Amino acid sequence: MIPIKTIHFAIIGAGTAGLATATLLAQQGFQVSIFEKAQHLEPVGAGLLLQPAGLAVFEHLGVLEHACQLGAKVTGLEGQLADGRLLVDSHYHEAGNHYTGLGIHRATLCHVLQTAVNQHRDAITWFMGYDIQQLQESPEQVRLIGQDAQQQPFDAAFDAVIVANGARSQLRPSAWVKIDQPYPWGAAWTIVPECQQFDREILHQFYDTSQIMMGILPTGAIPTASEQRLSSVFWSLPSAQFPHFLKQEQQRELWLSQVSKRWGKAADWLEQVTQTASTTWLSAQYRDVVMSQYGQGRIGVIGDAAHAMSPQLGQGANMALLDAWALSQSVQHSYAQQQLGWAKLWQHYHQLRRSSTFFYQSLSRLLTPLYQSDLRWASRMRDVLFPLMYRIPYFRRQMAITISGFKTNALQQLNYAEIAQSPIAPVLGSAKC
Repeated sequence: MIPIKTIHFAIIGAGTAGLATATLLAQQGFQVSIFEKAQHLEPVGAGLLLQPAGLAVFEHLGVLEHACQLGAKVTGLEGQLADGRLLVDSHYHEAGNHYTGLGIHRATLCHVLQTAVNQHRDAITWFMGYDIQQLQESPEQVRLIGQDAQQQPFDAAFDAVIVANGARSQLRPSAWVKIDQPYPWGAAWTIVPECQQFDREILHQFYDTSQIMMGILPTGAIPTASEQRLSSVFWSLPSAQFPHFLKQEQQRELWLSQVSKRWGKAADWLEQVTQTASTTWLSAQYRDVVMSQYGQGRIGVIGDAAHAMSPQLGQGANMALLDAWALSQSVQHSYAQQQLGWAKLWQHYHQLRRSSTFFYQSLSRLLTPLYQSDLRWASRMRDVLFPLMYRIPYFRRQMAITISGFKTNALQQLNYAEIAQSPIAPVLGSAKC
């Protein structure tokens, strides 16, 4: 153990987990260095859904109001089959009276978290364009070895390192990794002007067997164009089909015909918003990463680097934020006479995160083939069982709690107020967008 005031953390990766963790550690009085491989923070990706548990972390960080100004309030999820029946009908108020989600553009999420980081300029140092290729741990420190922004050799030592550089990380200790493999399916996505043909506070999804899935997510606005509200459109695809998706007008017409046969209202809107040359479709490919542990000694792994999964439950950013919160709680818990005990820290962190992460990864692995696979029998079973489950109040509530991101196991859950509690002030209550 070493005195707290001398501890200097290195965080590798300036994504959701990395930026939130940097802010929380700085709030606790630590020095933090952020290493990011990209030269500039230019997040690319579709909009994403922050669940109530993630918003509780935003409240804890003090950025909830800022995020709500730019994001889009989401009250629930509705999933429609080709025959018009609702397969999924889940609303956050069933988990908690005032719960909501927040649809948010990745650029906006980055902007909000970067604003929080910039409030601690005296404690946080940025290293952009640094490619960290190797970690070497000793009892006293961890060395970061790689290249700097000028592609010159870089070698520096820190008291602890938090790896948060995404699902394809090469820095997580290999002995901790149980599974690391890509999913055979992913999604093509684009961002368009806000969809007003459907309820603008609902994430709308559309399914036909397990081979067709589409989503329309309210996405809010980006900081540089706050008046233009946006929606994200997702279309499920086997990964091998990404290079050929909608590359020609004939393919676009065939795709719209597929949608029109099943969901005419959605097809009419898509035809309008995707006909311009500025509509760009990009691919989102997913990995399944399972680890036996998330930290030991002076090295920890958080976010997608620790537990990447299919986005079927919409928990990616949510879990990254909960990781950051849990790490800060564990640091605080492991204080002892102004010293930090690493073994105690990771023991507490695993108590907070292992069960919840296992629950969501297991459920995601179970559900994904029902929506993205060639298993038609699985989707037929889904179409019978899910509507029946939603008729039972207990299951409706449990599903809403699950989607909200609070589950620690099948029977237990986290508490919004405990997460949202300010690190320097009493509980602020469950502020919502």
